Amino acid sequence: MMQPAVYILASGINGTLYIGVTSNLVQRVYQHRMGLVDGFSKKYNVKMLVWYEQGDSMEAVIRREKALKKWSRQWKLDLIETQNPEWRDLWTQIVG
Repeated sequence: MMQPAVYILASGINGTLYIGVTSNLVQRVYQHRMGLVDGFSKKYNVKMLVWYEQGDSMEAVIRREKALKKWSRQWKLDLIETQNPEWRDLWTQIVG
């Protein structure tokens, strides 16, 4: 089932952040966690899912991703801490 989502991964509390978009959050986060995605997240060991938001369409989540990438780092940290103040890895939440 396709469920568009925008997500933020972190290397740790207040660590390096990565913002991405996907149609399958569980599959994509698994790929990041296992180091199957070459690039930024693999290079900087960014594997912990700390925030995500599902949307109605890929177009909507892509717009949201682009907007988030323009935000200052502090705004991104505030967004994460509003919904996940303990910076828990939300992986177990999405896999059930």
